[in-house]
Amino acid sequence: MIPDHKKIEKTGDDRPAKSLFGFVWRMSGWSQIWPVSLALAIAALSIAPLELQRRIIDDGIKTGDVELIYWLGGLYLAVIILHGLAKLLMQLFQGWLAESTILYCRRHLAKLHDKHHETRRIEENGTAVSIIRAEIEQVGNFVGIGLSEPIAQMGILVTVLGYMLYVEPLIALCSAIFLVPQILFAPILQRKLNALVEERIGYLRELTENVPDYPDSDEARGDFRKLTSVIYRNQMVFFIWKFSGKAAINFMNAVAPISVLVIGGIMVIQDQTEIGIVVAFISGFSKLSDPIRELITYYRDAAQTAVKHQMIADWM
Repeated sequence: MIPDHKKIEKTGDDRPAKSLFGFVWRMSGWSQIWPVSLALAIAALSIAPLELQRRIIDDGIKTGDVELIYWLGGLYLAVIILHGLAKLLMQLFQGWLAESTILYCRRHLAKLHDKHHETRRIEENGTAVSIIRAEIEQVGNFVGIGLSEPIAQMGILVTVLGYMLYVEPLIALCSAIFLVPQILFAPILQRKLNALVEERIGYLRELTENVPDYPDSDEARGDFRKLTSVIYRNQMVFFIWKFSGKAAINFMNAVAPISVLVIGGIMVIQDQTEIGIVVAFISGFSKLSDPIRELITYYRDAAQTAVKHQMIADWM
């Protein structure tokens, strides 16, 4: 059964929200409490598998306690199921909020365009089509993830890192050195990508407006060809920056587990820690790299969506 879309209350005027997060709150309001609550549950459950891995190896396998292994394995399975259900419900709530927003905005923007149709230039019809058909999709989708996604990822990051620092601070600190540069590097990269995205949106709108004039003259066809070439170059530069940054981040993610194996292995040989801790930490750094990667993606999406939101607001 598909639920009905969220009823979004009108504000009484046609003024757009002043900021992206103001728009998120206007569209979703207190309905965000459900995905946010599930995000907190996901974060709380994220450390349980690490502790269970450690106990299965150190308390179960090393002592030969088969009954304990069965009990811990069953508990591990229960945690995985609960975590999966919480994540599924959060994503469904996010999707519901996003699609409700897109539905409302498409109807609202179509009414605005119809209201001001006579005062707008004929070329702006293409811009209206672009906004209502495609541009509002990203802005609406952000309403779904705008609050719950960073809470879930930051929660996982804090709980897992806190657990690792509590269990074995030395290994955690040495390996975390490879994760910190990612957090510092992301904003620098994103500023460059944001500028390219803003340029691309402007070019695409201009392209949409110029398409009806394409057959009219050689000059119009020449302008069209130049514009498509500019869009191509813009996107290729975007790819170079985006994928180079992604490669650097992936390298740092891969180095962290190596440091766990080297430092942790030496400590196990010297009887300064347990093998179960090393195994749990390798899994833990996978859990750390995932939320860092997701937060970087979220930051990129938020910045790009803010640009689109402002451009749509300017059009309104």
